[in-house]
Amino acid sequence: MNTARIVVLAIALGAGGIAAYLASGSGDKPPPAEPVAQLPTVDVLVAKGEINLGQTVKAEDMQWQTWPTASASASFVKRSDRPDAPNQLAGSIARGSFMAGEPIREQKLVKSDSGFMAAILPSGMRAVSTEIAPETGAGGFILPNDRVDVLLTQHVKAPDAHGNQQDVVQTTIVLRNVRVLAIDQAPKEKDGQNTVVGKTVTLELKPEETTALASARQAGTLSLALRSIADVNSVETVDASVKLTQSVNIVRFGLPGATTLMPTQP
Repeated sequence: MNTARIVVLAIALGAGGIAAYLASGSGDKPPPAEPVAQLPTVDVLVAKGEINLGQTVKAEDMQWQTWPTASASASFVKRSDRPDAPNQLAGSIARGSFMAGEPIREQKLVKSDSGFMAAILPSGMRAVSTEIAPETGAGGFILPNDRVDVLLTQHVKAPDAHGNQQDVVQTTIVLRNVRVLAIDQAPKEKDGQNTVVGKTVTLELKPEETTALASARQAGTLSLALRSIADVNSVETVDASVKLTQSVNIVRFGLPGATTLMPTQP
């Protein structure tokens, strides 16, 4: 066999090998992927389902869930620190609502044998209930944690231009920007639709404000004025002008008289 034939045979064999390699698809395979670095995680206690305000939390209402360590707040309950946390927190009362999957924070739970209202009431504050006219509760739109003004409406005697006494309807603001702790809601049929109205409201008050509310309750009709959510951080509670410059008729020992509601400094 001469040299020319050997060269032609070698070229043919090489071309056949290349064709076989391409036909097998080996040349289309992507390079192996680089391994992805795993983020460090920690098990945190979360709500298994929705937990409502005032609900007594059970152990089965909570579960452990893997959470990125970098985003795990110090307020979260971690399995590494408290492996028996579900049993330890069982029986607590929820001071706020939890969504499903939301981490459990002890700041939103409280252990109490005195009931829900005493558990959620801040230190130094009082819970006072009073009746309101159903039509004066902002149409049923007032809900717990809303901020309201308490208005007093009463019929008083006032002289007219000729000095004669006449009945006058007077409305004054008794309390400003107080928090609603609870309000009873009852369905009422109106124009073929069910509306929700409340007749009794429980307010969060300072001790000195409780006397103002008690006096106003005996003096006339109380109503609530719903405030904007933007007023949450407002510190005003009682109208100073009402306390110091205006008077309302209140009944003491069965006898009407004129007195200011709360003699404190503005």
